Amino acid sequence: MSKLLRDAGEALYGPRWQSDLARDLHMSDRHVRRLASGAAPVTDGISADLQRLCEERIRRLEDVLSALRQCA
Repeated sequence: MSKLLRDAGEALYGPRWQSDLARDLHMSDRHVRRLASGAAPVTDGISADLQRLCEERIRRLEDVLSALRQCA
């Protein structure tokens, strides 16, 4: 699960993802680094929050893509 957390973090925020993800999950960036390293478990609650963040990003990107298509 820690690899999936890292993959999602990078997809959402880019290469410096830990601080931004920590902010959106309302936790310290130190804790996010512990999750990413496997030193702390990714709980079901964190997994659900991460899924929610991904879904929100997808919706925003779909809206932008739709607007871009209308301009073309």
